[in-house]
Amino acid sequence: MPRFRTALAVPLVLFAAACQSADRTADGDTTGLNTDPVPAEALAAIDTATLMQHVRVLAADSLLGRQPGTVGEERTAAYLEGQFKALGLAPGNPDGSYVQKVPLVGITVTNAPTLTFAKDGVTRSLAWRNDYVAWTKHVAPSASLDTSELVFVGYGTEAPEFQWDDFKGMDLSGKTLVMLVNDPPLADTSRFGGARMTYYGRWTYKYEQGMKHKAAGVLLIHETGPAGYPFTVVQGKTAEQFDLVAPDKNLSRAAVEGWITTEQAKALFTMAGQNFDALKAKAMTPEFEPVQLGVTASVTLKNALREVDSRNLVAKIDGSDPALRDEYVVYTAHWDHFGIGEKVKGDSIYNGAADNATGTAGLLTLAKAYMAMPTRPKRSVLFLAVTAEEQGLLGAAYYAMVPLYPLKKTVANINMDMLSLWGPTSDLTVIGLGNSELDDYAQAIAAQQKRTLRPDAEPEKGFYYRSDHFNFAKQGVPAFYAEPGIDVIGKPAGYGRSKRDEYTANDYHAPQDEIKPDWDLTGAVQDLQLFLSLGYRVGNASRFPEWRVGNEFRAARDAMLKP
Repeated sequence: MPRFRTALAVPLVLFAAACQSADRTADGDTTGLNTDPVPAEALAAIDTATLMQHVRVLAADSLLGRQPGTVGEERTAAYLEGQFKALGLAPGNPDGSYVQKVPLVGITVTNAPTLTFAKDGVTRSLAWRNDYVAWTKHVAPSASLDTSELVFVGYGTEAPEFQWDDFKGMDLSGKTLVMLVNDPPLADTSRFGGARMTYYGRWTYKYEQGMKHKAAGVLLIHETGPAGYPFTVVQGKTAEQFDLVAPDKNLSRAAVEGWITTEQAKALFTMAGQNFDALKAKAMTPEFEPVQLGVTASVTLKNALREVDSRNLVAKIDGSDPALRDEYVVYTAHWDHFGIGEKVKGDSIYNGAADNATGTAGLLTLAKAYMAMPTRPKRSVLFLAVTAEEQGLLGAAYYAMVPLYPLKKTVANINMDMLSLWGPTSDLTVIGLGNSELDDYAQAIAAQQKRTLRPDAEPEKGFYYRSDHFNFAKQGVPAFYAEPGIDVIGKPAGYGRSKRDEYTANDYHAPQDEIKPDWDLTGAVQDLQLFLSLGYRVGNASRFPEWRVGNEFRAARDAMLKP
C-alpha cells in the first residue's frame, strides 16, 4: 500500500493545480458549464488504501456473495450503514433512516410447457428451452395464453422524434405481439443513432410496449447479431426471475413474455402464409403496418413464488446553498452479487470483488472525499447503494419509480460499476459518449488529467441500457457511466484490453471474481477523481446539464421540467 500512496502524491497535486489553472483561463468560456476547482483536501481523500479496505470487506467470504434476500444482504447493509454513520453522512431517506425498502419477487417456471401455434386446425408445437423461452412477471401461481391472436408489429417501436410508429393506432389488447429485436437497421443514420442501439432497440422496451398496448403476450424473435448474444444466453432465463412488486402484482404487464428462435419464427410466418425475410424488410420502413398472422398461441406457465424484502442504502450531504440544497447530484453503485451458487473450480461463493465491490467501495470513498471539503457544493449529494442490479437493475428502477427526492430536482446521476484494476490509463471509456452535457464536463476534466475520452467500442450492443444509471436516464435525468480505460500507462500496447478479456473469460460472474495480487487501484483513484470533479461542478453549476437534441431521453426531461 505505501507504494501506491507515494505514486499518487504528485498526480494529486498536479491535478489540483491543473483544475485551478484551467478554471482561471475559462472565465470567458461560452459553453455555460461550471469549471469550479475541486478542493485539494477532497482529491487527497481518495486513495488506494481506503478503496482496498472497503473492497476487502465487501468481497470477503463472510458476506456470502451479497445476494439479495440472504444473510449476505444483512451483513452488507450493516457494513454500508455503519460506514455512512462513521463518515458523518446524514440519513438519505427523509424518514430518518439510511434504508429504502425494495419489495422483490422471485418467480420460477416449474413446468416445461409446450407453446402451441394453431391455424385452421393445424398446430405447431414449440419445445420449452430449445425452441422458445418464456416467463411471467405476474405475481400469481400461473399465467397463460389461451388461443391469443398473433400480430407481427415489426420492431415494436414508437419514436415520434424519428417519425416512426410500428403500431399505426391498431387496437392490440389481448393479442400476442411478435417483434424483432434491436433498432431498424437503416441506411439513414440520422434515425436511431446509426450503429448505436437506442433504447427503442432494447428488449426491455419491447416488453414495456406490450404492457402499454395491453397485449396478452410478447414474443421476441431471437437473432444473434441484432441481439448481441446467442440463444444460449436467453436459455439462462429459465431459472428464477426477480422483479419488483407493483401494487397490482404486475398484472398490468403482458401475461407471457419470451423469445422464440429465428428458425421457429420463420416456420411461424410460413404457417401464416407469409415470408419472414419479406416482412422483416417491410419492418425496416416507416410505412410498415402491423400484420395479423391468423395464427393463435396457447401456453400455460406454472410458477413458484418467493417474495423478498430487499433494500437500497442511501446517505446524503446537504448542499451549502439554501436556495439550491433541495436539488441533488446522485452517485450510484450496486452492492449486490450472486451469493452462493454452482461450484466452479471448487469454489461456490460468488464474491463479486470487481463487480461490484470496487464500485461500492468507490461510492464510500467519494463520500469520504465530499466530507473532506471545507465548503460543500451548493446542491446536495446523494450516495445510493442499490440492490438487485444483477437481477435486472431492480434497485435503481425502484428508486427511479419511487424516488426519495423529486427527479425533476435531480440534476444528474453518476454511476460506478467496476472500477479500474490495472493501473492509471491515458483514456477513459464513456458508455453513451455524446448523450448529454455531462460528457462535456468529463471531457474538460479528463483534459486536465491529460487523458482522453473514448466511446464504447460496441455501441450496437446497447451497454448504456445495462447498468443502474439507465433507470435515471429512462425517466429523463441525465446520467453518466464510464468504464475503465484500456491504454494503461507504462504498459505495452494491448495490455489493458488483454486484462479485461482475461477477466471476462475467467472471472466475470464466477466465483473467481476475487481480489487478485496484481490489482493496481491507482487507476481507480484517477477515475474517482474525475467522478468527484464531475459531481462537484454539476453541484455548483448555474443550470442543469441537458441531453443532446435528438437523444431519446430528452423529451422525458423536457416534460419533467415544464413549468
